[in-house]
Amino acid sequence: MAKLSKAPSDGVFAVLPLRDIVVFPHMIVPLFVGREKSIKALEEVMGQEKQILLATQMNAADDDPESDAIFDIGTLANVLQLLKLPDGTVKVLVEGASRAKIVAFTDRPDFHEARAAA
Repeated sequence: MAKLSKAPSDGVFAVLPLRDIVVFPHMIVPLFVGREKSIKALEEVMGQEKQILLATQMNAADDDPESDAIFDIGTLANVLQLLKLPDGTVKVLVEGASRAKIVAFTDRPDFHEARAAA
């Protein structure tokens, strides 16, 4: 089994709120992303270290969850592949790297971002 790269102990990461799914470390999962904030978060991480914090939102019907509507435990994941689809949505393949706890959300207006500790 291949070793995953060690996640940093803490840092600031873009957050991708998930509906009806929990991604654990070592899972490889395809996700379909359609929300504007989520697409912006993915575009941001693709230009950098390709790590994003996946955290499940409390209410799956909420189209724009506030920071207090997102669980504070999530998974730091590596983005393996990103494919923009013709309908404007994005298919992304992620691999869970390590569990992380959200310490605080930042005030970034264009997408969710949080300081987290692995």
